[in-house]
Amino acid sequence: MTPSDLQHKAATVVGGARSGRAVAQLLADAGAEVFLTEQGPPTEGLPARLDEAGIAHEFGGHTRRALDADLVVLSPGVPTQSTIVQQARRTNLPIYSEIETASWFCAAPIVAITGTNGKTTTTSLTGHLVRRGLQDVPGRRVIVAGNIGYPFSDYVRDARPEDVVVLEVSSFQLDHVDTFRPRISMILNITPDHLDRYDHDFNAYAQAKFRIFRRQSGGDTVIYNHDDDLVRDYVTLQADRRGFRPVGISIRRSLDRGAYLHDDRLVVRTDDGEEVLAAPGDLALRGRHNLYNALAAAVAARRLNVGPDALRDGLSTFTGVPHRLETVRTVAGVLYVNDSKATNVNAVWYAVDSFDRPVVLIAGGRDKGNDYGNLRSLVGEKARAVVAIGESAPKVTRELGAAAGRHATAASMEEALRAAQTFARPGDVVLLSPACSSFDMYDSYEERGDTFRRLVHNL
Repeated sequence: MTPSDLQHKAATVVGGARSGRAVAQLLADAGAEVFLTEQGPPTEGLPARLDEAGIAHEFGGHTRRALDADLVVLSPGVPTQSTIVQQARRTNLPIYSEIETASWFCAAPIVAITGTNGKTTTTSLTGHLVRRGLQDVPGRRVIVAGNIGYPFSDYVRDARPEDVVVLEVSSFQLDHVDTFRPRISMILNITPDHLDRYDHDFNAYAQAKFRIFRRQSGGDTVIYNHDDDLVRDYVTLQADRRGFRPVGISIRRSLDRGAYLHDDRLVVRTDDGEEVLAAPGDLALRGRHNLYNALAAAVAARRLNVGPDALRDGLSTFTGVPHRLETVRTVAGVLYVNDSKATNVNAVWYAVDSFDRPVVLIAGGRDKGNDYGNLRSLVGEKARAVVAIGESAPKVTRELGAAAGRHATAASMEEALRAAQTFARPGDVVLLSPACSSFDMYDSYEERGDTFRRLVHNL
């Protein structure tokens, strides 16, 4: 579909959060007759803003009017299993995601990044590297948006053919794509997550991730984690069928094409030969898992003609993103680290493994069908104690408390920090890395991390 096809179309937007509001405005500006429907109550001032934009709306539930449409666009927070989406399916209404809809308006090449862990860091780092490479090119801009917190629909109209758009894309945003076609896509890894949304079917979750390259073909690039067996096997199989260019990243082996760790050096191999970028110690990012993120971002930037000198500079100056292994402060010799964005077990594994000193782990929240078994040996090796919070506190304590030896439960973040202080010794790390979503106690992982940060500054 093109923007001109939307003139006078009746478009229903389901979901009134940031992405829903942004895509509703985008559709209205394109001449569509937009109706926004939201299950919950409106945020303050939203109805008036929608009225001013000429966007009809309803809150507190979905009425039959929501189905009186030519197409339906979903905000990422709306699951396919919801009643309104199932009703739209039964009436054969076309259903699109916000990321798909915004892509109809995009004139610039897209770099799209997905994976269970590392998306936000890699998206931010890719934008940072490409900006470094384009800083001497007048007029070219880099737009970073998507699941990173800036709806694509809010920025897509600013994208010109000479610009570059870097998108973080979640499985939710990929559930209803049709023509979405990035120039470069990345799949960093796929491990169990959000299984509550996918009826506890890991294959359904993986297939959602793989939709990122469903429209890619000759001339397009798919950057994939060669060390992830599921990702490697599926990408290489589809490359043979679709004709896109697969480019691997690895920290275990050298590759004929791609980027890898060799002799304690990060290396990119292009058609012109090998280029040594940096040693792991030269990176500003902490942790072995960030080597994958750095390699993937470097390959994408190299494909966009960013030179090796700019890559080296960018890798050494990028310090990370808020709520992802974010150093808050040191108090009485104890380092406090905010990793609130770690909302699954694998992310917590990477976080704990990145420290070479004892860890007091604060974990818990709204469980997403987590299996904490993979953490037990690492917690037993590295954790001095576990402090469990939120709805999943009993499960976290049951599955990880004995491995750590010392454990406590807490009814609030303030109480969790008091418990962590009693366990921690000088030289230790108090690490908020929940492995769960935040929605039992907070509106977002950002609010959870902000609360942790504020309380630590008040210690």
